[in-house]
Amino acid sequence: MCGSLSAVPSDDDSSSSLPPQLPPFDYQPKPYLGPSAEQLNIVEGKMLYLFDESGMQYLDAFAGIVTVSCGHCHPDIVNAITEQNNLLQHATTIYLHHTIADFAEALASKMPGNLMVVYFVNSGTEANELAMLMARLYSGNLGMVALRNAYHGGSSNTIGLTVLNTWKYPIPQGEIYPVVNPDPYHRIFGSNVALYAEDVQDHIDFGSSGKVSGFIAETIQGVGGSVELASGYLKHVYDIVRKAGGVCIADEVQTGFGCTGSHYWGFQTQGVIPDIVTMAKGIGNGLPLGAVVTTPVIASVMAQKIQFNTFGGNPVCSAGGLAVLRVIDKEKRQAHCADIGSHLIGCLRALQERHDSNYS
Repeated sequence: MCGSLSAVPSDDDSSSSLPPQLPPFDYQPKPYLGPSAEQLNIVEGKMLYLFDESGMQYLDAFAGIVTVSCGHCHPDIVNAITEQNNLLQHATTIYLHHTIADFAEALASKMPGNLMVVYFVNSGTEANELAMLMARLYSGNLGMVALRNAYHGGSSNTIGLTVLNTWKYPIPQGEIYPVVNPDPYHRIFGSNVALYAEDVQDHIDFGSSGKVSGFIAETIQGVGGSVELASGYLKHVYDIVRKAGGVCIADEVQTGFGCTGSHYWGFQTQGVIPDIVTMAKGIGNGLPLGAVVTTPVIASVMAQKIQFNTFGGNPVCSAGGLAVLRVIDKEKRQAHCADIGSHLIGCLRALQERHDSNYS
């Protein structure tokens, strides 16, 4: 039966009108003595549940905006953070600290190909900022190609890569070429990846000098509505962009760390290996943490100047991030995503079949 929530059983037909109830969960939230719900609502979280000031229990189906990858206040992650907090709260990548190195090494071990150099930052926006800087320095070009309907951040630079007007302010946005996103359901070319790739080539041929710095894409557009790219699209476009002198950036802020179920990284569903990978959100289970992973050759351009982030690679966040990687493996979270995701898709398809006749 689809869905884990069900109405409370009853001897009469009135049960069908009752709201669904959450399954039993052996946890009692602590008494809350803070502001009322008029000022604040959610006051505590435990694994997949949230609690308001009255102790009301909610299922966090949105995972704190696709961030809480291992559950609220997971004991392994909380313990790692607490232990590190008691030893050393702050250090930077200017100084040697084993926690930062351990996390970087563990993260690099999850990457395919020659993606082995790790830079730590505080958010997905910062990660995309740094990736764009790397692309421009390495290629010697300025123009970036981004997909329409994409979200890559809201800073003064990444707002240009975000091709959704609800997130954009009327400021200069640099040399950004917004190409048609390969949405097989809503875009003009359907599932024809060759035509979408031709649109990218046209932008390079007619909208640029013929050279670009890079191409950035989410494998599944998150803020844009969970839009999965047409199969095979990235293979076509990566080839075009590299021939134009650019590098290929995979934004894994919402699709990394086993979220797709079938693969650890979203770009693997398209059978490609990018030149730069950005990540955040689920990397820290709620900690302010992001990362950029790239190749030694591309990373070498950063040696021209000092690359430094005061809080990027903070030992507390690094300890938490390393604990997240271990929990994902230990608890087989990727397989869990595959199981739950398949179940949910099956339920949605059943609804589609049931209601399809209502639409023309």
